[in-house]
Amino acid sequence: MKKLIKIASWNVNGIRAIEKKGFLDWLKKENYDFVCLQETKVQDPSSLSNTLQSPLEYQSFWNCDKEKKGYSGVTIYTKEKPMQVKTDFGKNILSEEGRMIQLEYKNFILLNIYFPNGGRDEERLEYKMKFYKLFIKYIKKLNTTGKKIIFCGDLNTAHNEIDLARPKANENNSGFMLKERKLLDEIAKEKFIDTYRYFFPNKKDSYSWWDMKTRSRERNVGWRIDSFWVNEKTKKHLKGAHIHQDIMGSDHCPISLQIEI
Repeated sequence: MKKLIKIASWNVNGIRAIEKKGFLDWLKKENYDFVCLQETKVQDPSSLSNTLQSPLEYQSFWNCDKEKKGYSGVTIYTKEKPMQVKTDFGKNILSEEGRMIQLEYKNFILLNIYFPNGGRDEERLEYKMKFYKLFIKYIKKLNTTGKKIIFCGDLNTAHNEIDLARPKANENNSGFMLKERKLLDEIAKEKFIDTYRYFFPNKKDSYSWWDMKTRSRERNVGWRIDSFWVNEKTKKHLKGAHIHQDIMGSDHCPISLQIEI
């Protein structure tokens, strides 16, 4: 029997910081079935409070950067025990820096990803491009399993001009370079669907990240770089996608997906 599930994704820019800003109250109130967090900045989950390790009725699964303290990291809170948890994606950069975690269930696979930021320098931009290319190969292969596939997270790339407030001013900046955007085109060519644009193809001013230094959130001068994508097999089960711009606590806001599984 199918049931409606609700999934949230949020780059929290430090899970300890977000805990102090009402994260657990938000978690209790919204009652999501799955909560995917990026940029947790956790090296050892056992160092966290018990309420962050196992909040409410959730189980938590983590992938952390063991090399750099206070950097990267992803986690998934879930109410349903998975068949398999995967954090090792082979001897390549998909397994580095605590950027990917995958939960597998009988009817679907859920991936939570924190894609690299390429804005620091040319070397880091190339790292981001390589990560994307390896990820595309990975999901292409994963798609042959015949399962419903959902992946979400901070993609660190705005796909089209509608996805950021100032596209012309950012054409040469990482996050909106043509060569980065073409990688999202490649994901779409593999018949993966950006769920927000599936429901809202022409909606403007819908952003999920704002530059804190310029206080751009107050003016809604932002970027939509956080998203949920699903494979073609999953499309007919989609029930809703939202961006929760009213939720504070990070330079990103949460996004959510409703799907019948």
